[in-house]
Amino acid sequence: MVLDSRKRSLELLADLTDEQLRTPLLPIINPPIWEIGHVAWFQEKWVLRHLRGEPPILSQADSLWDSAAVPHDSRWDLPLPSRAETLRYAQQVLVRVIEKLPAHEVTENKAYFHWLVVMHEDMHGEAFTYTRQTLGLAAPRLSGSGRQADGSVAPGGDCSGDVFIPGGHFLFGAKPGETFVFDNEKWAHPVYVSPFAIARTPVTNGQFADFVNDGGYRRHEFWSEEGLAWLKKEGAEHPLYWFPDSGGWLQRHFNRIVLLAKDLPVIHINWYEAEAYCRWAGRRLPTEAEWETAAAAEPASAGIADCRRRYPWGDDAPTPERAHLDAASVGCISVGAREAGDSAFGCRQMIGNVWEWTVTDFHPYPGFVVDPYKEYSQPWFTSAYKVLRGGCWATRSRLIRNTWRNFYTKDRQDVFAGFRTCAQ
Repeated sequence: MVLDSRKRSLELLADLTDEQLRTPLLPIINPPIWEIGHVAWFQEKWVLRHLRGEPPILSQADSLWDSAAVPHDSRWDLPLPSRAETLRYAQQVLVRVIEKLPAHEVTENKAYFHWLVVMHEDMHGEAFTYTRQTLGLAAPRLSGSGRQADGSVAPGGDCSGDVFIPGGHFLFGAKPGETFVFDNEKWAHPVYVSPFAIARTPVTNGQFADFVNDGGYRRHEFWSEEGLAWLKKEGAEHPLYWFPDSGGWLQRHFNRIVLLAKDLPVIHINWYEAEAYCRWAGRRLPTEAEWETAAAAEPASAGIADCRRRYPWGDDAPTPERAHLDAASVGCISVGAREAGDSAFGCRQMIGNVWEWTVTDFHPYPGFVVDPYKEYSQPWFTSAYKVLRGGCWATRSRLIRNTWRNFYTKDRQDVFAGFRTCAQ
């Protein structure tokens, strides 16, 4: 896993020229060379320095790559090592980490740190994929990926409409015994979920286009006060990367302009846009607990069974037949595909393809205890962040599960995020 995660990081960088790597200062990205140095530093900090007690490889490493101490905007002005020097440092760290891996099974405490650095690098790999889209760079060339997924994937069977989820008590969150979970998933606790109906699939481009074509971005009655302030500030008239074309729509996919494929999930939608669509459609966003219930619970004769699945389809690990993950193709696929990944209630693609916004603010679960990596969750427990669930096409399959909580501010459009809706 350590080698595979680093391989993906390097592939996301390899084809870019030095000129392409000189990115403008934007609040939603990091300088690419800084980012590769940061993931190597993080690996060194937790596995070599914290776990093994080794001294820093570079004396200035903390002042360059500690994201908790180095303000975002200053990262463009740092005296960073060159591309070659940064890659050399990253390789030094990787080699030492591999050398220090014990031949026998590691303890649970030590395994946490090895898992942590892999998960951290996987998340930065996904973020770097967002960066390539943000900057209009070519789609990444990744091992194991097929052609670009631009809408030509077979759509699968009809999966329109809602599924009904009976009410009941549900064990919400991760249970002890998992190989690795983040502190914001801990621990499972009972919640009562009222009966609800949720869409079988995420909202599609075609459905969202109906909202846009009906003046959705001009009709202020669909926008909250906060959403309207965002709308006016940005001057948005349609989703990011959409372009009108002879009564229809085009979309930018990395550095290519393609026809908007109606059966793909709408993507690069922020929380305000999702909220406005729901008001237009007479729908609503699911709560985080509703989302997880639809993904993980099983039906019983009287409500919800006293069991829960690790993934929508069961406890077996993700496969390409069940979920569109790992950038198996570079971009989204039809919302009707991957029937084998349906939840017990018939919801499709709750894992993979596109992240899904929920209505829930990002807050800790009862009894929250911070993990050693204190900066991961605790600083962001505010109503400024909303929870997203389910992963996207670029998410690594070893990272995602039904309980995994992503979180972003409500204005973010660069994320590979869409949403599904519930009946009012």
